[in-house]
Amino acid sequence: MSALDGALTRFSRQALGQSVDRLIQQYRSGRPPSTPILNSDLDVAAYAGYRMPATYAAARSVFDQVAVVAPGFQPRTQIDIGGGTGADVWAAVDVWSSLADITVLEQSSQAISLGRRLVGSAGSAALRQVSWTRGSIDVDSPPPAADLVTLSYVLGELPERRRADIIRWSARSTAMLVIIEPGTPAGYERVVAARDLLRDLGLRLVAPCPHEDDCPIPRGKDWCHFATRLPRTSVHRRVKDGALGFEDEKFSYIVASPDNWRRAAGRVLRHPRKPKGQVALQICADDGSLGDVTVSRREGSRYRAARDLRWGHEWPPVGGDLEPVGDGTEFG
Repeated sequence: MSALDGALTRFSRQALGQSVDRLIQQYRSGRPPSTPILNSDLDVAAYAGYRMPATYAAARSVFDQVAVVAPGFQPRTQIDIGGGTGADVWAAVDVWSSLADITVLEQSSQAISLGRRLVGSAGSAALRQVSWTRGSIDVDSPPPAADLVTLSYVLGELPERRRADIIRWSARSTAMLVIIEPGTPAGYERVVAARDLLRDLGLRLVAPCPHEDDCPIPRGKDWCHFATRLPRTSVHRRVKDGALGFEDEKFSYIVASPDNWRRAAGRVLRHPRKPKGQVALQICADDGSLGDVTVSRREGSRYRAARDLRWGHEWPPVGGDLEPVGDGTEFG
């Protein structure tokens, strides 16, 4: 994240903090903005410092899970819709070295300017050559045609009446559509609505769902979300006015494809609990049910695999073993 840290040092801590406070008030209002939120270099820098590492970590965690269930998916092209300063494309390149042609669609010229500066120092040629297109989402234009289309933390910024049309438009010409939203009840509601629409469009669900039945989580009582832990640099801590050297980003997501990829056998929906000699899991299963699974030390390799599980992983692991994925590798 050295490139991002360098971009933030142009502004004082006080100025960044005031801008962050304004952005937080806007996002927490729950109202889609009538004008672009990021309309100054200061606001873009504050937003990038406050959100870009967490957005990267969430996207990286999602892409890692896609790679587990669809190892044959090797995208060459990506279009990131409403991509801001480009966190999703950094995460995608870290997972899929096959990517060579990447486009970010973003309406803020200041966000594009910062995104270009950040990728200019990237080690990946694909990142250095990212195309940045300024514009808003227009469903009357040709749909985004790419192997991978990403729509990350965007739906909540759009009027509700537009979301279904934008999802249809985004899904029309891609091999893999990834939608990520905050891991809040409202974010989950947007994701589950997108999930239902994508099923109606005939796409197959890839992740996190192990099935294509209705979501079994009781609406209004709980919500499907996941978490990933990411480190904070000193600059990141300054922007967030935080003392801890890490933070946990919670997110909800859905991935769909016209192709028939393998789905997870089950998905871990909470942090595994580890009473003595056991691992207790809450699982969304491939038969559409929710249930609790307890794995004891007596089960040998199955128990050893369960000890390594994290929230959001597949269970049981393919082949009986599970390698940790999605550790929040830093960018920049």
